[in-house]
Amino acid sequence: MNISQAATASGLPAKTIRYYEDIGLIRPKRSTNGYRTFSDTNLHQLNFLARARALGFSIDDCRSLLALWEDNARASADVKQIAKDHLSEIEFKIADLSAMRDTLTDLVTSCDGNDRPNCPILNSLSAPVSSR
Repeated sequence: MNISQAATASGLPAKTIRYYEDIGLIRPKRSTNGYRTFSDTNLHQLNFLARARALGFSIDDCRSLLALWEDNARASADVKQIAKDHLSEIEFKIADLSAMRDTLTDLVTSCDGNDRPNCPILNSLSAPVSSR
């Protein structure tokens, strides 16, 4: 199949597929005229990458996971460790976002939102970092 067909089948844009090839995540064959030819294996790899990226795995993690997926002698512990590390990163981001939400909620609550120029939100944003 060509890149357009692979893009349709995987749900990935052709530009993303080209990028994955450029960085060595996938290696479609090239025909004599230079066009990419995607095999069923390439399509499985693209679907795998699409799902892994949708879960927020980094390109490096995707590279590792793809290598493990292709290795029949893999240890599931290696896969689990990558997933656990990623889950920890997500939990850290969630904690950061929760803290930001709480701070912004407090600022919005403290602002009267009237016609007066005094605004606790702007006061907080303009305060030196060390006093926050």
